[in-house]
Amino acid sequence: MTTGSLSRRDFNVLEKIRDPESDPTTGVIIDPNLPKDPIITDASTYEKVAQKERDILLPIQQLEMQLAGQKQAKLEPVEEYRKCVSLLGELISEHPRYASARNNRAQALRRLYGDMMLLPGRPDPRALVRDAGNTERFEAAKTALADLDEAIRLLTPKSLFASVSPQAGKTLSLAHTQRAAIYHMTSKSLQSEEKVDMGNRKESNWARVDFEEAASRDFASGGRYGNEIAKGLAVSTNPTAKLCGQIVREAMKKEYGPAFEM
Repeated sequence: MTTGSLSRRDFNVLEKIRDPESDPTTGVIIDPNLPKDPIITDASTYEKVAQKERDILLPIQQLEMQLAGQKQAKLEPVEEYRKCVSLLGELISEHPRYASARNNRAQALRRLYGDMMLLPGRPDPRALVRDAGNTERFEAAKTALADLDEAIRLLTPKSLFASVSPQAGKTLSLAHTQRAAIYHMTSKSLQSEEKVDMGNRKESNWARVDFEEAASRDFASGGRYGNEIAKGLAVSTNPTAKLCGQIVREAMKKEYGPAFEM
């Protein structure tokens, strides 16, 4: 068979198959001149709120450094994270539209209960709390997802081509990636006909493939706002993209032989 050559258009099409969420026209524009938070636009007020948040998070950051260094932690991890969740809750009550605090509370809840918190009776081995009851896990899951939903809603630009500040872009990246991690772990552990009970939340009606697709979309959004790991996971977790990509790769290998590499 005569080996063909790939045109630029061919490469563009193949890139779209490899990464279905890629689109050079939808890149995020980061503008450091914008207010750090699109809601709390007064610089003085923002700095006060952000400093209070940093003070809440500092003991947790120190704790994680100790744990990462495999040293004996001076603080009890579960109690310290519970305290963090409580203090962030107070900050959110004072400033309910401060998205960063919501993102960080969701992260603390994930650390306590793990990314399998939507599934009763299946504690995450990486979670700090291993013996939580179903009601406790259910409330944690609802709070974490609600926080991530709200953080994303608050910070997402109204227009696809609108600019965001570096701080807002980072928080959006983290919030999308965190929600994706929860959805992804749920999809991996959910049985084919099983459903989760999340009350009146949309996830209660989702099948496993819905969690897979939602995880892929959130990973793609996390990547769009700057998280390269999330961008890669968007493709590997997309069930449709994986199937289509596999079919096209096989067809292209037959057509182009050794000249085709993807």
